[in-house]
Amino acid sequence: MILPIIAYGDPVLRKLAIEIDNEYPELKTLITNMKETMYNASGVGLAAPQIGIAIRLFIIDASPFAEDEDLSKEDRATLKAFNHVFINAKIIKEEGEEWSFNEGCLSIPDVREDVSRQPKVTIEYQDEDFNTHTEVLEGLAARVFQHEYDHIEGILFTDKLSTLKKRLLKKRLENISKGKINADYRMNFPNLKKGK
Repeated sequence: MILPIIAYGDPVLRKLAIEIDNEYPELKTLITNMKETMYNASGVGLAAPQIGIAIRLFIIDASPFAEDEDLSKEDRATLKAFNHVFINAKIIKEEGEEWSFNEGCLSIPDVREDVSRQPKVTIEYQDEDFNTHTEVLEGLAARVFQHEYDHIEGILFTDKLSTLKKRLLKKRLENISKGKINADYRMNFPNLKKGK
């Protein structure tokens, strides 16, 4: 089932998400619905808070990045295979000199900005069967992971922008929260419900 994506301005996007265990109700169905929702919106990642559920769960399918001809053959192969469910993820270590890359977010349609992140992360997470994994991610895989991980920490990519950039985006972000945006997918707007 395709679910509406929560727009910028909803408090759920600012909550620190809680850990879950294998008793979480209807988890397999939730993951299937999240995948359908992400693909319908042409996203490469989706976190549970973006559909209104503040739990430590996100999904990533970075295969669309594998079509970038500027990447090495190895990087393209890594991204093509980077399709995972992450439950209770933790970043153990971030390494390297920060690099900028243009990011967007399904909860903030039509806003794209350069964000600086470290290029290498060591992570720990559980898969959908609650097996624990420790991995090292680099490059775009690390970046996509960090972006989705931020969602379960209550952080948006716009938080990482300079004060000037934030000021310049303020009106656009307000308009998104009020539903004054045309997205190609279903969305829930926090300030539309309240008649603001």
